[in-house]
Amino acid sequence: MLISVLNWTASLTGILGALMVSLNAGARVTGYGFLVFSLSSLVWVVTGTAQQEIALVVQYLVLLAINLFGVYRWLVKNDK
Repeated sequence: MLISVLNWTASLTGILGALMVSLNAGARVTGYGFLVFSLSSLVWVVTGTAQQEIALVVQYLVLLAINLFGVYRWLVKNDK
């Protein structure tokens, strides 16, 4: 049951993050989109680990790093 909830959480936050980034509604929205993507990636890492899906874990660890770079680029660096 918990894994199912986490899978749906990861999927829905991934969809929301993609929507926010694709809107091209400015740096803030894009930055928060990457933040939502980061949450999605983190939840996928947790569920992948729980299900011993190593390929999924590796993929989403890399995507988590990319998404965190997006957060830095659009929210942190952009404010300076």
